[in-house]
Amino acid sequence: MAVKRDYYEVLGVARQCSPEDLKRAFRKIAMDSHPDRNPDDAVASARFKEASEAYAVLSDPGRRRSYDMFGHATVEPGGGPGVDFSDMPFADIFDTFFGGGFSGRGRRERSNRGDDLRYDLTITFEEAFTGVEKQVDIARLATCDRCNGSGAEPGTGEDTCPGCRGSGQVRRQAQSIFGQVVTTATCPTCRGAGRLLQNPCQDCRGQGRLQKPKRLAVKIPAGVDTGAQIRISGEGESGLRGGQPGDLYVVLRVKAHPHLARHEQDMVYELRVNMVQAALGDRIQIPTLEGLVEIAIPGGTQNGQSFRLAGRGMPDVRGGRRGDQYVVVQIVIPKDLNPEQKALLRKVGGLTGRPEKVAKGFFEKLRDAISLD
Repeated sequence: MAVKRDYYEVLGVARQCSPEDLKRAFRKIAMDSHPDRNPDDAVASARFKEASEAYAVLSDPGRRRSYDMFGHATVEPGGGPGVDFSDMPFADIFDTFFGGGFSGRGRRERSNRGDDLRYDLTITFEEAFTGVEKQVDIARLATCDRCNGSGAEPGTGEDTCPGCRGSGQVRRQAQSIFGQVVTTATCPTCRGAGRLLQNPCQDCRGQGRLQKPKRLAVKIPAGVDTGAQIRISGEGESGLRGGQPGDLYVVLRVKAHPHLARHEQDMVYELRVNMVQAALGDRIQIPTLEGLVEIAIPGGTQNGQSFRLAGRGMPDVRGGRRGDQYVVVQIVIPKDLNPEQKALLRKVGGLTGRPEKVAKGFFEKLRDAISLD
């Protein structure tokens, strides 16, 4: 026979915890592992049943005192009435024990609400910089024009469901450690609608909605990045039989720039120069978000040295303030030198067999050698 874990350990609370602490601990486990939220997950189901048993004992003051004194022996099955919480709908648990506020009407409205939709949209780097408006075609379930979403054939009506008397919910009673526990479940006759159609609509077959594409204009603000989401309220699928529509979430992917790398609002450009440009300095045109800009590379520039162009980065989505652009210098050393180039470098005299000192030396010799030619 398996040894039961300590009930306090199961719920993750201290032995001196308050009833409110117990309630919060059980609520968290129920949120994570209730069978309604983890179908076909045996591990989650077992964890929920274990937590339910622990909470049933520790939330009762008398049984908790007995458990604290004598352990599991005094609270084994048969020691008091019980109920299998895993058979209760997820929302009913919080109605019963935590005041979740799930009224029958509220549950019915939520169950009739249309699904949210996701649309993946790819834009260019330049469009992300300036902002853009895009036209997108959304395939979705929309309100049926024939019945105007009621699900009933025009000229016909609907009757109150005899099973739930229009509430969309049926009540069930169960005996638990707390006494009589009244729970509610979706009415199986009307499936939560609270009413039955006299004659279902011919077009939508009583659903109140049909598959119908729609073109929407999506405004994309300047400064967005990959992964950003734009929520368009009420543009998801229509609800069942007049229920509230869901929302549309446009998820963005921004194409990479051919030359610039993005780090939040800042841009980075890797400028490759030869050792002569780095040694003597040069003026070079570099790409920015607004086109080519000429910058001055001073003589003696070192590999990895960076230069900041203030306000040349991407705008912030909320405030509009632009980041900066950083130009990082990478000195390119030639691999294939011709005999004349090799002779010139040897003339400079850099092959000393010792580390180069930061002083008047190699670069000055190189400049002199070039000027003599």
